Amino acid sequence: MTALFALATSLLWGLADFGGGLLTRRTPALTVVVVSQCIAAVVLGCVVVATGGWSEAGGRLWFAVAAGAVGPVAMLSFYKALALGPMGVVSPLGSLGVAVPVAAGLTMGEHPGPLQLAGVGVAVAGVVLAGGPQLRGAPVQRRAVVLTLVAAFGFGAVMALIAEASTTVTGLFLALFVQRVTNIAVGGTALYVSVRRGGRALPEEGGRAVVVGALPALAFVGLADVAANGTYSVAAQHGPVTVAAVLASLYPVVTALAARGLLGERLRGVQAAGAGLALLGTVLLATG
Repeated sequence: MTALFALATSLLWGLADFGGGLLTRRTPALTVVVVSQCIAAVVLGCVVVATGGWSEAGGRLWFAVAAGAVGPVAMLSFYKALALGPMGVVSPLGSLGVAVPVAAGLTMGEHPGPLQLAGVGVAVAGVVLAGGPQLRGAPVQRRAVVLTLVAAFGFGAVMALIAEASTTVTGLFLALFVQRVTNIAVGGTALYVSVRRGGRALPEEGGRAVVVGALPALAFVGLADVAANGTYSVAAQHGPVTVAAVLASLYPVVTALAARGLLGERLRGVQAAGAGLALLGTVLLATG
């Protein structure tokens, strides 16, 4: 069950990243984040009301608040690092955030078996290689590395925090709603500050009409991200966090394959090798 839900998480996050990446080609990244999360919050609010999730309110929701505060900071750091580039260095480094929930699981006393430990190492190596690491070329700016590591830590922290935010299904709906509302507050503030400093909230060409036309895609990105957080929480609660975290972190492979299948982008040799290693690591983790 852990492997199934964790792999569903990687699929959903990978597709959400792919969709978000396409949207940010025309629309400012902060606008994509805020609008997609607003749509997700509305849907989750309706679910919470329908399921009576408010009755599950308690101290654990502070984990959801923390996850909601860290998430936008991590995403913004990652986007800025990608802008500084090179992407062939930034993308693989961003996947190192898996170390945070894995370390949390080990701290809580988890003891993976030999096959699972091997699977962790193989899968993480596969994820890094699937990002297409750039081993030669222009030097990397120190700021890009720092921003990427901040983003990686943030992504890993969100995984660790959301896994602790609830213990029941209805409580999970409420936790995800609180996380989204916090995302909107933090991201909306960042967007407001950006506009005040001369940044743009709407695309240069097409303006508001582009955002309105992209609402279905924005809804998909927001809801896929919510669903991924939910499936990861379930995976982490029903099995070893070390296994759930690594399997859920295979989303760069999904993004790369989506780009290959839908956009016709060719996988580099190192990416194809990474995808193969990630698959091998998945098998080891699932059977270990």
